[in-house]
Amino acid sequence: MTAVRTPPTSATVGVPAPAVQPGPSPRRVRPPRWLDLRLVLGVLLVLGSVLLGARVIGAADATVPVWAVAGDLAAGSELTTADLVAVDVRLDDAADAYVSTGTDPAGRTLGRAVRAGELLPLSALEAPANVVHLALPVQSGYVPPDLRRGQLVDVYAVADPTAGAPVAGAAGVGLVVSRAPVQAISGRSEGVLSASTTTVQVVVAVTAEDAPHVLAATGGQPLVVVVHESVDRGAAGEEVVGEPGPGLPDAAAAAEPTS
Repeated sequence: MTAVRTPPTSATVGVPAPAVQPGPSPRRVRPPRWLDLRLVLGVLLVLGSVLLGARVIGAADATVPVWAVAGDLAAGSELTTADLVAVDVRLDDAADAYVSTGTDPAGRTLGRAVRAGELLPLSALEAPANVVHLALPVQSGYVPPDLRRGQLVDVYAVADPTAGAPVAGAAGVGLVVSRAPVQAISGRSEGVLSASTTTVQVVVAVTAEDAPHVLAATGGQPLVVVVHESVDRGAAGEEVVGEPGPGLPDAAAAAEPTS
């Protein structure tokens, strides 16, 4: 066997081997930093949203506790704890015009009529001067069963309580008190065992100047109480004689002498 050697060709003689290209150097991952700008901006955005939401909710619920009245009360009525109800309302700049629950108005006298559910304004506590409470004895049969404090009443003096309701224009019937607020009622019995002869004490508010005239007008005569539907006294708070109740003459007719 003869070995044949292949002589090197010119294409491979003196040609260096191709150089190997180095690969890209690996980039190192930076460790996270707590002061990353994106993290700080995200935290500030969340805090701003929370504060803005809290402010909006707080502004929507900016209520203040004030007193409201539980029932209709006429001018001259003395407030009691039972007349007052605490309510939370939003009044904004008008809050100073109403009586807050931090003030106890019990014992104060109303200068004007207020309605059930009405917020108690400070202006309503400007009571008229020289108001006194006068107790009038009235037989229970001559007191409306639904009479309550705070209502306006007329009180008539009649000559004979056993004769029933007097005829309109008859003598011996006179208006004693006109549109007076009821302050208290005591001695009224309830139920089937109550008698019409039971005396009920009706306390009304009158001016000190009118008290002697009211006492003189009663003269020990039986009294009849007539209740007004409204607690308003009329324009400018003046006392006006309302329409007479059923079977009762007005004051002018009662004062006229009969022939």
